[in-house]
Amino acid sequence: MDLKSKIRQIPNWPIKGVNFKDITTLLEDKLVFHELIDQMCRQFEDKQIDKLVAIDARGFLLASAMAYKLGTGLCIVRKKGKLPCQTIKASYQKEYGPDTLTLHHDTIKPGEKILLVDDLIATGGTLLATIQLVEKLAGEIVGINVIIDLPFLGGSRKLNKYDLKWLVSYDSE
Repeated sequence: MDLKSKIRQIPNWPIKGVNFKDITTLLEDKLVFHELIDQMCRQFEDKQIDKLVAIDARGFLLASAMAYKLGTGLCIVRKKGKLPCQTIKASYQKEYGPDTLTLHHDTIKPGEKILLVDDLIATGGTLLATIQLVEKLAGEIVGINVIIDLPFLGGSRKLNKYDLKWLVSYDSE
């Protein structure tokens, strides 16, 4: 199935000059959603994975279905102030300005094998901050799995030391 043809693009959102890639269209159709999750899981089915780390917010939608299918646990990375227990945090610069991500301080045990899941890679800031959080808790990152790579923004180059997989790539805005 050609997932790229199913992704809606919204020009000049959330700011002028950005051509937003809307993945909600992949979630709305049950056959497309099943295929999406199957394809994402296939990319890492040969790896030992203890937990998936889902990145706020679209990563939650993907990682929960993937964790169920792969038989793993699930941890969530949220924006600052959204998790109720003691957290660790990492700040970063995203394409629209600064932000801070948090993770519960006890959600990953040392040595656990971790797969990061999000919807896309743009500048790489969100994933790099998430990597800092996982590594601070001594988790071992076995891979990064996203739907979309935007290589012209440079994020995937910053993550090339990891087993990075995506399903769709856009060479330009």
